[in-house]
Amino acid sequence: MSTVHETTLEIDLKALEHNYKFLRSKLAKDVELMGVVKAFGYGSESSEVAKKMSELGVGYFAVAYTKEGVSLRDDGITESILVLHPQSINFQEIIERCLEPSIYSEYVLREFIKTAEKLGQKDYPIHLKLNTGLNRLGFIENELETIFDYLNKTSSVKVKSIFSHLAASEDWREREFTLQQLGKFRKMAFKLFENLKYRPLLHISNTSAIINYPEAAFDMVRSGIGLYGFGNDEKINKNLKPIGTLKTIISQIHHLAAGESVGYNRAFTAIEKTKTATLPIGHADGINRQYGNGRGGVYIKDQYAPIIGNVCMDMIMIDITGIECEEGDEVILFGGPQHATKFATSGNTISYELITGISQRVKRHIIK
Repeated sequence: MSTVHETTLEIDLKALEHNYKFLRSKLAKDVELMGVVKAFGYGSESSEVAKKMSELGVGYFAVAYTKEGVSLRDDGITESILVLHPQSINFQEIIERCLEPSIYSEYVLREFIKTAEKLGQKDYPIHLKLNTGLNRLGFIENELETIFDYLNKTSSVKVKSIFSHLAASEDWREREFTLQQLGKFRKMAFKLFENLKYRPLLHISNTSAIINYPEAAFDMVRSGIGLYGFGNDEKINKNLKPIGTLKTIISQIHHLAAGESVGYNRAFTAIEKTKTATLPIGHADGINRQYGNGRGGVYIKDQYAPIIGNVCMDMIMIDITGIECEEGDEVILFGGPQHATKFATSGNTISYELITGISQRVKRHIIK
């Protein structure tokens, strides 16, 4: 008897609690842990995940874009929310919904101050993003004077934190570069301290840095992928529990004779009698075409069944020859017998891309 009756992503909040406690155990008591819940909670369910983290003691959340923060507010999340990549068109909404912007360039700083002054704000919390080598977003060292010029002319905003982002904290081959980033961050942060006359929070560590660079915890760390059960390292993965299990069912079973083909472009042709099953999940659900033609596979009753033929928009076909199963039986794509990292690797990608790509049309079931 199936435990699911349609394609479902099960989200285990007990696993989330386990991961939080593991990461928390690596930190000093006075270091805060910011929960990153962008991209629908890394493809899970951001509001339920945030509510669970709040119960566990997380007082700060991070999202990528304003819309994600607004959604959390609409669902009753009252904790501080950092918007990592805000756009100027959303600045008024950010203030109206009590979100906190990352300020990463002179343009963003100037435009946010304009909006804050227009709305009569005083000491509105902002977060200064420093570029220490990742070279995506952030102020570089010779722009610090520009920050001082703007901040010294307004009382509308106040710096809540200064932060940066490590480029390769999971890769020991890049240890020298990571240490250079940390040194640059300290140098730039203390220049800011001297001018601001107060001390904002400092944070630079992501999940891998929590484990590999404990000296870089500063006042707060940011964990995203680790809370969801992935550590970028096999040794770390053993201490974490993935919170998501993607399941579906068998829609129909076919018995092919030698020479019969399966799916679009006849990408699979049986060379002998073959039993196949069609599953109601496809690339519109996040199982992309690179998993087809024998590269990826699923599990039925703990037995592996390769994906055959081309992945369709709404369906995949699998080879179930030799597996005792029936229409309606449960199928597991990742979670349980198959770690999401293993499934992702079969498609030459990473767990981040796989789990965040699960479509919102896939049913979410929260296991509390």
